Amino acid sequence: MAICDWPEQERPREKLWAQGAASLSDAELLAILLRTGCRGRSAVEMARDLVTSFGGLRALLRADPRRLRRQTGLGLAKVTQLQAVMEIARRQLMEDLKRGATIESPGMAGPYLTARMRDYDREVFACIFLDSRHRIIIYEELFSGTLDCAQIHPREVVRRALDHNAAAVILAHNHPSGLAEPSQADRDMTRRLKDALKVVGVRVLDHLVVGDGEPVSLAALGLC
Repeated sequence: MAICDWPEQERPREKLWAQGAASLSDAELLAILLRTGCRGRSAVEMARDLVTSFGGLRALLRADPRRLRRQTGLGLAKVTQLQAVMEIARRQLMEDLKRGATIESPGMAGPYLTARMRDYDREVFACIFLDSRHRIIIYEELFSGTLDCAQIHPREVVRRALDHNAAAVILAHNHPSGLAEPSQADRDMTRRLKDALKVVGVRVLDHLVVGDGEPVSLAALGLC
């Protein structure tokens, strides 16, 4: 049965309008983006199959576009729509971290760092450089490595801090495994970076480890 033949209160668009986006399931939200289904399947049925096949909405949206194109009913137009939605979400979060915005607490950077770094398939180390009033100068990804480690060079972090005339920095890296618990290597590196940056008068406000869920703050563990 086509969606237009469903009771009005069960149609995704009408349901969203009447009850709000939060009332929709992942499949219903995805169906609104897809707009149409394929032969023998409504947009909702197609969306439900996709979410199940990929193991969830997040895995679907982060999937390689070439793999998406191989799914029945997903042509170039639909795949590019999904890619655009992901980028819009990232840029919306980035609005809060634009140059000149003030970081009142390191936790303010958490949602952006999670959206930016959580889905990398390798470990990436990044810095948010701040001025003396904790206003953002720039976000930079400085090192990338393998599934479980990235080689970090304190000298390069110090050099970039000096290049940007930064007074403070928020460090961040991701754990592709999804487990954000800091390793002993993470703790040791935080201490080395803190000591190296202190020599040139740059404060480390926090080091956030990004995984699934909320980032883990090394400052909260007493390491910054």
